[in-house]
Amino acid sequence: MTRPPPRRRLRTRLALLHTAFVFACGTVLLAFVALGAFSGGRTTRQPAMFGNLADVLRYSAVALAVLAVVSIALGWLIAGRALRPLTAITHSARTMSANDLNSRLRVPAAYAEFIELADTLDGLLQRLHEAFTAQRQFVANASHELRTPLTVQRTLLQLTLADPEASAETLRSALRELLDVGRQQEHLIDALLTLANGYQGVEQWEPFDLTALTEKAVRDHRAEAEEHGIRMITALAPATVTGDPALAASLVTNLVGNAVRHNVPGGTVEIATTGSGLLTVSNTGAVVPPAEIHRLVQPFQRLGTDRTDQTDGHGLGLAIVAAIAQVHRAPLTVDPRPGGGLQVTVDFSPG
Repeated sequence: MTRPPPRRRLRTRLALLHTAFVFACGTVLLAFVALGAFSGGRTTRQPAMFGNLADVLRYSAVALAVLAVVSIALGWLIAGRALRPLTAITHSARTMSANDLNSRLRVPAAYAEFIELADTLDGLLQRLHEAFTAQRQFVANASHELRTPLTVQRTLLQLTLADPEASAETLRSALRELLDVGRQQEHLIDALLTLANGYQGVEQWEPFDLTALTEKAVRDHRAEAEEHGIRMITALAPATVTGDPALAASLVTNLVGNAVRHNVPGGTVEIATTGSGLLTVSNTGAVVPPAEIHRLVQPFQRLGTDRTDQTDGHGLGLAIVAAIAQVHRAPLTVDPRPGGGLQVTVDFSPG
C-alpha cells in the first residue's frame, strides 16, 4: 500500500504566508522610496543623488533580508500560539476511548472559533456516548431475553428426563410447553429483526396506502380483541403517504397489537387516520405516569412488570414504532390518557 505524500503543516504555511506578506510589503516600500529618489534625482540633475541612492538600496536590501528572517521567526511563534487550542483539541481527542466519550475537550478560551469547534465536538462525543451506552444496554437486554426461554427449555427437558415414571401424556405436555417457549423465541427474534430494519432507515421512498395498512392490522387483531371483550372503533379516512410500506406496516401492526394487548377486559381501542397522513391509536388500560413515557419507547421496557415476565410481550412494540417513525421523519407523540391507557399519534404528512 502506497503511503500518501506528507502534507505541509498549517503552522509552517501560516509562518511562510506571514513572511511573504512582510517581505512583499517591504519590497513595495523600498520600490516607492527608490522610485521617488530616482525621479527627484533626474529632475534636479544632481549626480551625487545616484550614489546615495545606491547606498540606500544596498542598506535597504540588507534590512529587508534581516526583516524576512525575523518575520519567519515571528510568524512561526504567532502561528504556534494561534493554533495552540487546535493542538489541545487534537491531543484530547486522540487520548479518548469509547469509555470516556462523555468527557469534555479542554481548550484555552482564547478564540471564539475554537470554543465553538470544541463545543460542537463535545456535542458529537456526547451523542456517541449515548449511542454506545444504548447499544451496550440493548445487547445486555437482548441477551437476557434470549437466555430466559433457553433456560426454561433446558429446565423442562431436565425435569422430564429425570422423571422415571414419565408417561406419554407427560411427554406430550412437555413438548407442548417447549413449543410455546419456541414460539416466544420466534416472536422475539422477529421483533428484533423488525427493530434492526427500523434503525437502518428507508432505502427507497414510495407512495403507499396508509389506510389499507391500518385496515389490515385491524382485521389481524380483531379476533384477539374479541377474545378479551375489547371493542375496536375505527375512523379511517383515505390517506396516501410516502415511505417504506413494509416498515410502515410493522409500525401500524405494533401500534394496534400493543393497544389490544395492553388493555383491560371490556376496554376499547380507537384507530383513526386523516387525509393528511395522521395516524392515531388510543386504548384504555392501566394508568401510565407521564414520567414513564420516555422509558416505554426504549427497547425491552415495560410498564410495572419485570423483564422476566413474558405475559406482556418483550417490551419492543413502542421501540419499533419509535424507530420506524424516526426514519420516516414522522413526528411521534405518546400521551397518557387520564383514565388509563395511551394515545399514540404518528404524523406521516410531508414536511
